[in-house]
Order: sequence, then C-alpha cells, then structure tokens
Amino acid sequence: MAKHEIDEYLDGLDEPQRTTLRELRDTIARFLPEAEQCISYGMPAFKVQGKVIAGFAAFKNHLGYLPHSGSVLSELPEELSTFAQSKGSLRFAVDEPLPPELVKKLIAVRMRQAFGTPASESHRG
Repeated sequence: MAKHEIDEYLDGLDEPQRTTLRELRDTIARFLPEAEQCISYGMPAFKVQGKVIAGFAAFKNHLGYLPHSGSVLSELPEELSTFAQSKGSLRFAVDEPLPPELVKKLIAVRMRQAFGTPASESHRG
C-alpha cells in the first residue's frame, strides 16, 4: 500500500473533513517521520516496523482518530475528557483538528505499548 492511497482517500472527502484530516495527517507524519503511510482496514494509517500506530477516518457526522489499540485512550482520561470516544476510537468535530500536543501524547502511548519506547527512539539501534 502506498502513500498515494491516503491522498485518494482524502481527495474523496467533502470539506471541511478533507482539510481537517489533512492537518491531522501532517501532524501524525511530523511525530512519526519514520512511519509508512498506508490504508489499514479501509482507513488511512501509519505503520512503524510493521505495527499500525495511528489512523484516522471520516464518518457521516464526525471524524475519528484510531490508535489501533483498545487501551491507548484509557491512559489519557484527563486529556480526552471533552471528546466522545469508544474503546478504539476518539471522535472529534469535522471542522476542528485535534491539537498537535494531544496527537503527540496519543502516539507516545501507542509507541510505548508497541515497542516499549517513545516514538523518537522506536527505530534506533
């Protein structure tokens, strides 16, 4: 799967979903520069060393951040208290991107779960 598939996914969305998810994609890519961008389960995702670390999707009335782990969101109860969520998805408004600092924390939790290290150290050594 290639990065262009995420471009196609985003190009197929209406505004403001397209712009909001492009911003989220750029934020995730900034924190996971080593990640492979792909489609996983029909949704844009970022893989590090074969493990999906973060993903996102557009739905009819909201957007979703998908940590690809059922235990990431429960580790950040205070930070996520204002968001609707399920065990495996964080819902947010179609016109309000997630704050970069929150995305960084979500990625850090998932990286620790997947590799036992912070994102910046995951692919070294």
